[in-house]
Amino acid sequence: MSRTRAAAAESVTPEGLLRKATLARTSGLRAKYAMRALDGGGRITRTTRAMLLRQLYLSHMEARRFAEAYRVACDIVALDVMQDVARQDAARACLGLGDHDGAVSHLRLASRVSPPSRRAFHLWTLGSVLYLAGRHRDAIGALSRASRWGTTDRPLYQAQLALSRLASGEPIAPEELALLRERLAEAPCGQGYGQFVLGELAFAARDFDAARAYLRGFVRRSTGGRVALAVALSGEIARARRLLARIPRKKP
Repeated sequence: MSRTRAAAAESVTPEGLLRKATLARTSGLRAKYAMRALDGGGRITRTTRAMLLRQLYLSHMEARRFAEAYRVACDIVALDVMQDVARQDAARACLGLGDHDGAVSHLRLASRVSPPSRRAFHLWTLGSVLYLAGRHRDAIGALSRASRWGTTDRPLYQAQLALSRLASGEPIAPEELALLRERLAEAPCGQGYGQFVLGELAFAARDFDAARAYLRGFVRRSTGGRVALAVALSGEIARARRLLARIPRKKP
């Protein structure tokens, strides 16, 4: 078989279609390739099926079809492959549906079934969801555990833990907040999502110029790229915008 014919044959296998779905630039194409593989009638391993379903899940999330995304995430959970990732996905679909209790339930399960290398991430996600929902005491518990399990992202987890403690009414010395802010700003995890947390820390310190810069940058990056990212961070984006609205305007 020629190299061209071999490549063409490979492109219609479940694995080849999975590769196409992964590289697709639109949610429609992502769903098309995933469904073509899933409906092809050929033998598909459980792992490949889970990965194809996840591409279908992502296409639904990008299109804000949260009910469909949740059903697909539950199908992945039933396959018993990468249970913690599937639970995390189910939680994000729940958040899209406004079902915070469902999201919390899935995230708790994700943290229990995950390998140790991913446990801190799931606990941090759980803590973030609880914090944004105003359940600050519960957030403290999750973020405390994330901080114990965390490694390179520990400055992020510790900063959010301090914000949860502050929001719960616990007094925190300005020096402690300043130190947490400095550590996060210097760490790689201070980029991306870390900009949101730095904005909150700056706002708490009444450093409004820095808070404005951090929060505006976070909103701009989170809403100017992939739709799935904006959907996943919708709670944080909404909070960042509320904080920006509360920052006093500069005097002319």
